[in-house]
Amino acid sequence: MKLRLVKRLLLIGIFISEVWTQERPGNAPFCALNAGSMSLECLGNLLRVTLNAEYFEDKYLSFAVVDQSGIAWDLDEAMAAQCGYTVTYSNWSSIEFRASAASCHSHLEKNVFTVTIQIKVSHTPDMENATSHLKSASCHYGPRSSRELVCESNYMEVSVRKEVPQPIKDFIQDAPEDWSVVFPEAKAEEASIWQVVFHQPEEKKALLVSDAWSAGYGLKTTDTRVVLRIPHTAAQVQLVEDQGITFSVVRSSTFYKHGWMILMVDTTVACPVDGDDYTNKTITWTVPKYIPPLSAGATSFKDVLVEAGVDLHKLSAKEMASRKYVLSDDLNVIMMKIPIGAEGGYYKTSVSNGQLGAKYTINLFLEHQWEDNKWGLTRHTIIKEIETPFEQIELAITSNSNLSTRLMNVTVGTFLPDVELVNLTIEGVTVAVPEAVQHGYIIYRTRYSNGSRAYIIQVSLDAPSIKKEYMRDDMRAYTLNVTLAFITHPSRETFTVPVTAASAVRDAVLPSVRGFCDGRNLHLIITHGNVDQNWLPFISDWPLTPEAAQKYNYSLRDNGTHLAISVPFLSPHVNYEVFHTSGIKASLYLSLKDGINLANRRDFSVSCRFSPSELIQCLPSGTVIITAIKVVGVEDLDTSLLVLRDRECKPSVVTEKTATFKFSVNTCGTIRKFNSTALTYENEVLYFRPGNDTPAYRLKFVCSYAVNQAANVRYESKKNLLPHVKPGFGSLTLSLKLFKEKSYSEPYQESEYPVVKYLREALYFEVELLQPKDARLDLNLDDCWATNSQSQDNLPQWPILINGCENNKDSYRTVIHEVNYSHRVEFPQHLKRFEVRMFTFVQGSTLLQEQLYFHCSVVICNTEQQPLDFLCPRRCNAGKHRPARSAEPHLHGQVSSGAVIFRKENN
Repeated sequence: MKLRLVKRLLLIGIFISEVWTQERPGNAPFCALNAGSMSLECLGNLLRVTLNAEYFEDKYLSFAVVDQSGIAWDLDEAMAAQCGYTVTYSNWSSIEFRASAASCHSHLEKNVFTVTIQIKVSHTPDMENATSHLKSASCHYGPRSSRELVCESNYMEVSVRKEVPQPIKDFIQDAPEDWSVVFPEAKAEEASIWQVVFHQPEEKKALLVSDAWSAGYGLKTTDTRVVLRIPHTAAQVQLVEDQGITFSVVRSSTFYKHGWMILMVDTTVACPVDGDDYTNKTITWTVPKYIPPLSAGATSFKDVLVEAGVDLHKLSAKEMASRKYVLSDDLNVIMMKIPIGAEGGYYKTSVSNGQLGAKYTINLFLEHQWEDNKWGLTRHTIIKEIETPFEQIELAITSNSNLSTRLMNVTVGTFLPDVELVNLTIEGVTVAVPEAVQHGYIIYRTRYSNGSRAYIIQVSLDAPSIKKEYMRDDMRAYTLNVTLAFITHPSRETFTVPVTAASAVRDAVLPSVRGFCDGRNLHLIITHGNVDQNWLPFISDWPLTPEAAQKYNYSLRDNGTHLAISVPFLSPHVNYEVFHTSGIKASLYLSLKDGINLANRRDFSVSCRFSPSELIQCLPSGTVIITAIKVVGVEDLDTSLLVLRDRECKPSVVTEKTATFKFSVNTCGTIRKFNSTALTYENEVLYFRPGNDTPAYRLKFVCSYAVNQAANVRYESKKNLLPHVKPGFGSLTLSLKLFKEKSYSEPYQESEYPVVKYLREALYFEVELLQPKDARLDLNLDDCWATNSQSQDNLPQWPILINGCENNKDSYRTVIHEVNYSHRVEFPQHLKRFEVRMFTFVQGSTLLQEQLYFHCSVVICNTEQQPLDFLCPRRCNAGKHRPARSAEPHLHGQVSSGAVIFRKENN
């Protein structure tokens, strides 16, 4: 019979870890057990050997019985039941080996029986390198009864005295060979069992000795006794009910040979199967006194003795009273009452539907002796293990964190000694107890004086599997979630215990922020704390994910220690709170929310003043881009309904807070004005509520262009219906270019200057208004002249055009060329072309071979002006003085060409 303590065994097992000391060195086959590891008891017709389970922890055990010839017979469950041996795990700390006085290989001499057992111990299930321990024990067996019945946990046994008749005087016995002829099966020994007949209700079945052994029955005969042993699982066992109690019954007759005679003896046996009840926290065990199968044929009965006890120990009336046991003996039944939990029994762990519970177990012992007119004295010994129903228990889980060492300690238990922790599941990963340290878990097992145990889990607060969650202020909650898996011994039932423990620690470091702005963006740089790993950034309840940031052209970067966010000034999630001439107060509000429940954790903001020019762009091409914004206090404004003076001009881009218009200065009802240095355009952004022609919102803006310089854009506000707008910038651009041919198709490039020309060679000049491209503007030439330096005011000077007319002092008159529309010329009124002959300055009679620079002054005229004044359009007025300027101002400008070098012709 082989078993492993706690892990697995043939019958039972437990698991602890010590070694036995060998009695002899080297490879000695037999070793002696240490003191305290084994005890022996003689209990009537039974020998009990008790092994200390803790001593054999984490080892495999096997049992064998050694016969008189020295042969060791290995025990398995079937052989143990057949031969009268029992191995049980009686409680948390002991393993019992019991042998019947009539067991197969016991030696019975007079009133003493001797049993020799061999115990092998190994660390492996194949029993390699096992140490062997041999032990013999002899027990005195008292006066024998005519019939002895034993009800063990794995077998039933009946032992009866042989009835030998007196020999007949002068009877001639048969010779041995005569037995072989008549009854060959009964020829073996002088006194031996020949045949067993089982009495079934419908038939009788006879088995010879060899067949009975093959069927699992145990038979033995001595000079004075016949023994039959039946396993509880034998085929001939019948269930019979008497007085509400069910019995396992085998009715049989055993035939044996004595001398020249074949005799028969009744070997019927009966053992109670049930009879136990559990009410009011009390176990009640009832056994009928006279069981019909055992009383058949008898007519008179007399009780001799009723004794009871626990673990095969008989208890006196005083001992029973101290344990609150009650033993009652009436006319028909014997009854024992034991309080659940009383001394003598023990609790063992049980699992039902995954729930942890316990059952109370007690190994009762009852011996009833009676006399009748058939058998004389009968001794009926019943060993009955009673187990109460499952009762669920609540398991205590206690958390006691040591914050100074940042350790979380959780105590789980208490458990009964038959429970062992086998693994832990940490974040979905199952690890064995020895491997848990690799995950930061240290497991301790503590034992208490009553034998129970608890498990202590110690884990660092900084372990990856500990969930950390911000609570409030500077508090963080640390939560341990782990599932413990246990196994019970020897039943090997499994159950799990989910463990959740939390501790609050004042160690939270909240994220901090630094905000700033540059010319066009608002920036927030958030320094991570130790609580915001799973917090998400939100702008106005809008999650700022990398994908969303890319959609709005926001910059979002996180390097693990800092989260950097950059948002353009004109963005849909920027708030405009204050608006005046000194700037716009733009604010970006950002919240960090819990990534699980979206609870608001921290709020940050950055506010900066931006130049109003960020709202208006006056492009040189004459295109104006203006962004109207909705400020705090005008929440009812629908930006999609904003229009310009021409209500057909609607915004090209609309957000909840902004509306962007892009249009040419020629369109959308834009008004143009002139002064002496600048060209000005005006328009308005308007908002009309439905059904009302009075603007509820008006934003007037002005875009000014000045020659060769930037001009401010002004704003106006009426009745505080709208926020103020800061100016943008624009410029007006003129050019004077020298062309290679009269076709005016190819100008000289900058890299080609200075240009070399010969005396009296034609020079083709073009003056152009480059920006803005406004069809209502007309460029007119006023004066044109040449100098020998880049300065327009340098002397000497030579006039080419005077008041828009040719210089009549020139030998070669300046020629004005007409400008027509072409693929290069979109607005002919923006260009003037003229032709002059190459000349040079003369000093006395000497030609000065120096560079010439050509300059022109221009007038930008308004073609829509009625009536046209004297200067616009410019007319040639030779001989007249320059008139006074008209009431309507005009824009004047000057342009210059690159250098032209005079070269004499080669003669």
